[in-house]
Order: sequence, then structure tokens, then C-alpha cells
Amino acid sequence: MDSFLSQASIYLAAAVIAVPIAARLGLGSVLGYLAAGIIIGPILGLVGSEAEELQHFAEFGVVMMLFLIGLELEPRALWAMRHHLIGLGGLQITASTALLAAAAIFFGHSWQVGLAVGLALSLSSTAIVLQTLSEKGLTRTGGGRATFSVLLTQDIAVIPILALLPLLAAPHAMSLSEDGSIVRTDDAQDAAHHSLSLVEGLPGWAVTLMTIGAVAFVILAGVYLTRPVFRFIHASNLREMYTALALLIVIGISFLMTLVGLSPALGAFLAGVVLANSEFRHELESDLEPFKGLLLGLFFITVGAGINYKLFLAEPGDVIGLALLVILAKGTVLYFVGKAFGLKRRNHWLFTLGLAQAGEFGFVLLAFSLQLNVVTPDLSEKLLLVIALTMLITPLLFILYEVLSKRMKEAQVEHTPDEIDEEGTVIIAGIGRFGQIVHRLVNASGFKTVLLDSDMKAVQLMRRFGVKSFLGDPTRPELLKAAGISKAKVLVVALDDQENATKLVAYARRNYPNIHIVARAYDRNHVFALYKAGANDIVREMFDSSLRAGRYVLENIGLSEYEAAQAEQTFYAHDRHTVRELAAHWIPGTPASENPAYIKRAKELEKDLETALLSLAEEHVKRSA
Repeated sequence: MDSFLSQASIYLAAAVIAVPIAARLGLGSVLGYLAAGIIIGPILGLVGSEAEELQHFAEFGVVMMLFLIGLELEPRALWAMRHHLIGLGGLQITASTALLAAAAIFFGHSWQVGLAVGLALSLSSTAIVLQTLSEKGLTRTGGGRATFSVLLTQDIAVIPILALLPLLAAPHAMSLSEDGSIVRTDDAQDAAHHSLSLVEGLPGWAVTLMTIGAVAFVILAGVYLTRPVFRFIHASNLREMYTALALLIVIGISFLMTLVGLSPALGAFLAGVVLANSEFRHELESDLEPFKGLLLGLFFITVGAGINYKLFLAEPGDVIGLALLVILAKGTVLYFVGKAFGLKRRNHWLFTLGLAQAGEFGFVLLAFSLQLNVVTPDLSEKLLLVIALTMLITPLLFILYEVLSKRMKEAQVEHTPDEIDEEGTVIIAGIGRFGQIVHRLVNASGFKTVLLDSDMKAVQLMRRFGVKSFLGDPTRPELLKAAGISKAKVLVVALDDQENATKLVAYARRNYPNIHIVARAYDRNHVFALYKAGANDIVREMFDSSLRAGRYVLENIGLSEYEAAQAEQTFYAHDRHTVRELAAHWIPGTPASENPAYIKRAKELEKDLETALLSLAEEHVKRSA
């Protein structure tokens, strides 16, 4: 017990210290977990052989993650992905296996060993990649969806790979046990088969029936059994029973899948898809999310702690060279596969760099290959280290992606700007939600507007509703001249890009000093920038709606509509005064929290607001009395 508590304290302390540091440095939690494992394992030696045993337990975090991913996917969405699953994922696995197997054969291994190595290294890390995509908000991008399709295909492919490996085994291979007796591979396989299995010893047709039956049971149970079971649990009024049921669903399905020789991760994913339309979906997500996060973190720590530093120190050049070779080979395949399927620029590089590592299933396949005597112990040990090293490098590949992403603009189809053949009293630059509302009000009041936007989709959307708008960059002087800015009375700046919005305001004020400029601001700092650029009226995105919501609150806690409106108007007038006052103390590029003069004046103005509103409240009390 003391040993367990001490080990648990070490693992948790390492995670609590290393992960926040890595997150604050922008490296992501995965690299923090891996670094924590390396520090407490190879560097300090605080943990030892138990890391491998913990890794098998922590791999259950991958199972939970796939279950939660399944909850986000409806069956229709999965069917819609079939082309990516078969085409994109299948091509990646096949091409990566062929290239890595050829490299292994080139280094002198037999074709059986080469194929086994290629299959093991062709699979990427579901745990690391999906966790990183989720953290960085890349899951719903084109590259993120393509990456997920490949990872899902790889998880499914583990099943046929496990069935293929025994065919590559050397017949009747022998080795010496510790007591000096001869052990054949067949004996090792027999020992392995003593584990629980519903398909052991059955003919092929029976195995197929059992497998189909297990999958059918999962689907039918998800459709027909979950609702009555959840209602039964709900009747107990015990919150912890929901958590117990969520764990039972995932663990029970995983156990059933292992009994019929299927991947627990695949079974959990299937169950998640079945329950995606269930009213209990959000309950399951909230119950399992903490377990998934901790188990995945533990898995990454054990990967770092399990690195064989002695072998690494003995052959650092070979290990690093092989790891880079694997990343280069897979990256090359991914680059051309992504290109063939039409991925562009940022999405293409996310797909290429995100999947270039080997993954956790490689540990499983290599262990099974060693058991079958397909690979030698020395080769297996080295390849396990290579896989761990590629996983360790993965967060750095995502950092490389971010660097490349910042240097390139999202791929856009170049459209020829429209010839503007109209002029109006009001020019609206930017026709998103904000610009559309302004246009509708002004146009319905009988005034002519000219709408400009560089987004082809926005322009096409407006045209579908019969609103004439023009494609082009509103910050370009020639476009503004064509729109009649020299004759226009008002320019509305409603661009999403803050820098371009400020740039447009400054240009218009400098070259057309008589025009009235109404600009949308993102936040108060943007208000100051627009104010100094020369905007006449500045509207913060959330300010007016928040102010109206505050008025509704006052109306429902005792104030009359008139009194609430008075408070709203007082706040509005004071805020306009405050912005002008604070603009004098605002320093571009310096956060308000680090500007003493700004903070001092803001506190003084806030006291003035409290005084004004308190006087209104006192008047309300007097009238009520």
C-alpha cells in the first residue's frame, strides 16, 4: 500500500508540475506529460518496471476517448465519411506499410520481418494526435477531419493486421527458457490462448458469427437497453450511479470485444456512435471526460518513463536516425496522399505533420510479433524506442505546423474584383451579420447603400436574397473611389479583421476628412485604436446587447421600465465619456493591466458611475415610499 501511494504521488506530482509549465510555454499538455515521464523515469529513476504495467492500464484512456468521439458522430456522419475512411485512410496505411517494409528489407531483414515492421510503424498515435487537435481547436478544420478519418481507419485496421501477423511467423522457432529447457513459438502461442476468449478453437464460420453477434448486441443494447437502464438509475437519485453506469458501458463493451478478438477501442467507438442520438449523450460525456483526461495523461507519462535510455545512450545515432526516417517516410506518403485528395496549404500541412509519427498500437503489434517470433528481441527493443521517440517528437511537429500556418494565409480562390457601377450615400465595408443589419435598416429607410466585401461567399449569399453587393477588398483606394466615397456621406466599417478595419478608418479620415465614419470595434482596446484613427461613432460588438440585457435584469428585480431605461441611459452616457477619458491614457501594445495611469483613471471613473447610479436608486426608494 505504501509503495502504491508513493508511486501515485510521484506520477501526480510530475504531471501537476510539468503539464502547466508546458501549457504556459505553448507546447501543449502532451509534451508536458511526456517530459514528466522522462524526468521521473530515465533521468531521476523515481519509477521503474511498473511503468509498463501502468501503460496497459492507461491505454484504457484511448478506449474512452474513442467512445467520446463516437458520441459526437451520428451514424449518418460516419456513413458520409466512408470515402475518406476507405480511400484516404486505406491509401495511407498501404503506402506507408510498403515504404517502411521496403526500408526494413533494404537494411537486411526478411520480407516477413519487413512487412511486420511496416505494419506496426504505419499506424499513428490516436491518443496524442486527437488530444492535440482538440486542445488547439483544429478538430473541425479540413485537415483535422481528414486526420481523424485516417486515425479511425487505422484503429479498424488493427483487427486484420493482428490476423495477418501469425501468417508471418517462423514455423517451430525455438528459444531457451530460464531453466534451460527448449520452448517453441507454438508453446508460447498456446500459453497466450489460455486467456478468456469466446472464439478460441472455433471454426472460421463460427468465429465470424460470434463477431457479428457481438457487434449486433452492442448496437441493439445501445438502441433498446440504455433508456430503461438510465431511467432505473435516475430513480435512485444517486449522482455517482450515473458515473458507475458510464464506466460500466465502456468497460463492459471493451471486455466483450476482447472476448471475440476485436479491438476494445473499435467497440467503444461503435457504442459511442450508437448512443450519439441518445438524450443521455451529454450525461455520458460529462461523467467520462475526467477519467479520459487522467488516463490519457498517465499513458503519456508511462511512454516517457518507459524509454530505454541505456539503449539510447549506446546507439543514439541509430535510434534518432530511425525515428527521423520513420517520420520522413510517413510524412512523404501523407504529403502525396493529402495532395491526391485535394487538401490545401494549412490543412495539407496539418494532415502531413500531424500523422507522421508511429503510435501506441505499434507497441501492441510489436509485442505480438515478438511473441510469434516474427521479430527478434533486439529489433523489438530498438523499434519500441523508435516509436516512443517519434511520439515524443510529435508535439514539436505541431509547433512546426503552427509556425508554417502563421506564415501562410488560408488558401483562397482568387476572384476578379467586380466593376462597381453604382454609388451611394452610405458605403458599408463588410457584410457579415453586423453589416447586414445596418444595410437593412438604412436601405429600408429609403437611402442608397453600396456593399463591399472580399469574401465571395458573403457576396453570393447577399445576391441570393436579391441584395446587390460587390466583391473586392474594401481597403483598396481604387475600390473605394469606384464606390463613390468622395460623394458619400457615411462610411460604415464592419470588417472582421481588426487591423484592416483600423487601417481603413485611418485612410478614409486622412483622404476624405468630411465623411462620417461609423466603425465596429471588437473590444475596448480596438475602440481606442479606431478613435485615434479618426472614427466618429464606434460600436462595440457586445456592448449594446449586454446593456439591453442589463436593463431587462433591472426591470425584473423591482425597477419600472422607465427607471431601468434611465439607468441604462446613464450607464451608456458615462461609458462614452469614460472611453474618451481613457483614450488619453491608452498606450498601443501595452495591456491595460500594466498601465498604472490607465488603471488609476479607470477606478476614478468607476466611482463616478457608482455615484450616478446610486442617486437614481435613492430617487427610486423615495418614490416607492
